[in-house]
Amino acid sequence: MASTTSNSGARPRRLAVVGGGITGLTAAQVAARAGWQVTLLEAGSQTGGKLALGGVAGVQVDLGAESILARRPEGTGLAEEVGLAEDLVHPATTAAGIWSRGELHPLPGGQLMGVPGDLRALAASGLLSAAALARVRADRLLPRTPVEGDVAVGEYVARRVGRDVVDRLVEPLLGGVYAGHADRLSLAATVPQLAPLAIAGTSLTNGVRDLLAARSGSESRGPVFAGIRGGVGRLPIAVGADAKRHGAELRVGVGARALTKTVDGWRLELSDGTALDADAVVLAVPGPEAARLLGEHATTAVEQLAAIEYASMAIVTFAFPGAAIGPEGLPGSGFLVPPVDGRAIKASTFSTAKWPWLAHAAGNLVILRASLGRHGEEKDLDRDDEDLVKTALSDLTDAIGITAAPIDTHVQRWMDALPQYAVGHLDRVAAVRAALPKGIAVAGAAYDGVGIPACIASARRAVVELGAIGAMNSEALTDVKQDGDDEGREES
Repeated sequence: MASTTSNSGARPRRLAVVGGGITGLTAAQVAARAGWQVTLLEAGSQTGGKLALGGVAGVQVDLGAESILARRPEGTGLAEEVGLAEDLVHPATTAAGIWSRGELHPLPGGQLMGVPGDLRALAASGLLSAAALARVRADRLLPRTPVEGDVAVGEYVARRVGRDVVDRLVEPLLGGVYAGHADRLSLAATVPQLAPLAIAGTSLTNGVRDLLAARSGSESRGPVFAGIRGGVGRLPIAVGADAKRHGAELRVGVGARALTKTVDGWRLELSDGTALDADAVVLAVPGPEAARLLGEHATTAVEQLAAIEYASMAIVTFAFPGAAIGPEGLPGSGFLVPPVDGRAIKASTFSTAKWPWLAHAAGNLVILRASLGRHGEEKDLDRDDEDLVKTALSDLTDAIGITAAPIDTHVQRWMDALPQYAVGHLDRVAAVRAALPKGIAVAGAAYDGVGIPACIASARRAVVELGAIGAMNSEALTDVKQDGDDEGREES
């Protein structure tokens, strides 16, 4: 794709990108390829945000997200674009489980974010009691229960199929993505496929069955998830390198202190005492930081951004000797945990069973990881690393019978990392964007989805909104707006 400017001989337009996660890096890369003069500011010690690499027992692993939703094109497409095509891989197994009432059960097929469409598969999983299964079947006999506007996922699903489905299926799946609670998360924002069913108020299980049948009846869409050999954390590194090849400047360790309007655009006062003038600015930072910088420039946007709450979580990665797992190996790719059971961990990924490249790199070691923390439960993360490791190890031992101590561990805390899409979230995001002054755009996980493809699409949308589309080859963008299909399952 050629780099061009909108007016031959004129200076390139200047773009400042605040935030160096995958969203900010993508915005910088797209704009730089379009011929803009781009400066990216990252207050931390490195770019990449929550797509970070680290080590355990000498093996490189992901410390944040370790998979990409492959059914949306943005994530895998960007990886291919920046030279990682040959390193895109798919899981060896996606057979996940749910650890419920002290037993591992297979995650039933024929469900959408835990809402069942195949009642036989649900019954075969053993997750629900006979009474709870009878309540699910009653959904097909209930009168219409239409809702107006947005509604909490848990509230609506419980109304149609009973509370046990929410507690044992929907909660662990949603919690694996948002570290939130089904009774507070927006149906329209987190599981948009179910919104038309809620508006109609008809059978939820029949609706999910029909949705899944239509999907399976269409042309195959390939694997649901993808990874990158060496870790998904390689993606932001490659995107940043591509942005720099096209002229972008990446300033690490430099944050934005203030944002002021100028005659020609905007000025950012920086943490190193300098200033940066730009024609346009992308705020690719969490809601509170975007609100701080917007200040008096967009009062309504600031108020709406302040209403977005965040959850914190921790990921504990373990390296065990192979003999610690037992002769039968690990059951699938991992498991989710219903919060109603009162366990500390909310999920575990059997990393070396899921990713062949990691199994090869680890040799005789088995690498697992466990996640802890939900919205409103941040106090659990105040414990020191040793305590978090012991807590996670205790749950893992109960779940899969680990028989030896780990060789090495790594604790990664992600504080205020996951935005909570509360009821009314879509209206809130629309109000934020409508209130932004000219030359300012927002992008990131707080707006259109928390997964990697959604953040990439959000970055591209921001660049479009700032007018770069007029200077871009049409191939610079894939779809900037998606329907959210499968978004909720990316991290589970």
